[in-house]
Amino acid sequence: MKIIRATDYSEMSRKAANIISAQVIMKPNCVLGLATGGTPLGTYAQLIEWYRKGDLDFAEVTTVNLDEYRGISKENPQSYWYFMHQNFFDHINIQPARVHLPDGANLDAQAVCEGYDSVIHELGGIDLQLLGLGRDGHIGFNEPNVAFELGTHCVELTESTIEANKRFFESKEDVPREAYTMGIKSIMQARKILMVVNGADKADVVKKAFFGPVTPEVPASILQMHPDFILVLDQEAAAQI
Repeated sequence: MKIIRATDYSEMSRKAANIISAQVIMKPNCVLGLATGGTPLGTYAQLIEWYRKGDLDFAEVTTVNLDEYRGISKENPQSYWYFMHQNFFDHINIQPARVHLPDGANLDAQAVCEGYDSVIHELGGIDLQLLGLGRDGHIGFNEPNVAFELGTHCVELTESTIEANKRFFESKEDVPREAYTMGIKSIMQARKILMVVNGADKADVVKKAFFGPVTPEVPASILQMHPDFILVLDQEAAAQI
């Protein structure tokens, strides 16, 4: 595990974007695993800026996103498909056919999950997986006590995750209760994993996840076992380590 400390959110985002841009430059046809949520937004903004300057080319890059809400279409403004296009894909030259997310509109969980695992396998696996960190230690939508050996699967979201995501919806009742997510097994098979964490409210879980025991009770703790894991965090998130 490599830990990179940043003074603030802006520097954290820039340092993470540096790592992703290096991957794209070294392997133009790489497979990037991407994450949604507030934390990666600064990283995506920095990558867009470098693309506009002509420093990056995403024409051959393929992406696979971690997760998607179950029961909403990609046209829904709250879908992760919509989020990724609004905040990243629509601003770079990635090919639409190279963008992959679980199909939230398809309620056949087995078909969606098996199909998504097949997509990742056919792509040859993920070169670099970007992650955020939930307050309860979840990664993707892998909630506490989810088995480490699972591939893509359908999960019921915990109350803490629903609470954290309600800011994106008109009300808490509008937040979907289920989601499709890459499993821990899928994430751990990525050749490189990059996690971004910011804010004082994440300091406690950072300590538990990366300086405590490896346990399904804290899903992110398994990342301690990954051979190429980089944690980039700001000063507030690093306060207890």
